[in-house]
Amino acid sequence: MNPTQVAIYARVSCEQQVSTNTIESQLMALQEQVNRDGYACSTHHQFVDEGHSGSTLVRPALEQLRDAIACGEIDRLYVQSPDRLARKYAYQVILVDEFNQAGVEVIFLNHPLGQSPEDELLLQVQGMVAEYERAKILERSRRGKRHAAQSGSLNAFSRAPYGYTFISKHLTGGQVRMDINLTTARHVQQIFQWYVHEELSLSDICRRLEGMLIPSPSGYSKWTVTTVARILRNPHYKGCASFGKWRHGPKIDKPRAARNASSQPKDYSTYRTAPEE
Repeated sequence: MNPTQVAIYARVSCEQQVSTNTIESQLMALQEQVNRDGYACSTHHQFVDEGHSGSTLVRPALEQLRDAIACGEIDRLYVQSPDRLARKYAYQVILVDEFNQAGVEVIFLNHPLGQSPEDELLLQVQGMVAEYERAKILERSRRGKRHAAQSGSLNAFSRAPYGYTFISKHLTGGQVRMDINLTTARHVQQIFQWYVHEELSLSDICRRLEGMLIPSPSGYSKWTVTTVARILRNPHYKGCASFGKWRHGPKIDKPRAARNASSQPKDYSTYRTAPEE
């Protein structure tokens, strides 16, 4: 008879939780429970997502875990709580049902998962509470960033434009900093020089950057006209910055004739420009 194959899954959603040993405490608690139940968990069956949000199912370790379960490599799975699997209750149900159908017993440390209606109700309540807590965190973060922007603080931003290096507030004692990157800043200067003084087209600028083997802001060898246009239009390079420029809204379904017309913009995303103030 083959021994029971045990796996553990742990997750933290931000770098700060990783640095404060939250992930280590999860792994320790899970390993202790595995030992108390009389099992052993090998290293390659410890699936850990560090710095990944629970609002999505696209996570490296979770993908590996699901693949291993689909291949029949795991019999029991230990997780600290349902919200470590996912923040959304619907995602929790999808994963638990997927694991159960594969014959895997899921063990939550803070709640033994049973088959009674009370157990199912408790799991639902925990999932809804996790969604509520995430909504509160997002709202506090939004209001905090808005206040920082109105106060003229760079803490409202989470990344720096091309040509700068973003320094997190966790590394500077609470104040975000954007330092000039001497290498990429020269590339920005060249782009403006080519466009203003040499009157190169955006396509020509892309070809020249690729010919000089300069990687794009995303790290790719290929430059796009959109990327160059965004750099040229970015107000950061003249000492201005704005927060909350885009708002999420319903998608506008344009007629096919309007979509094909050359005079119409090609952007059909659900993001719309917010009022300038």
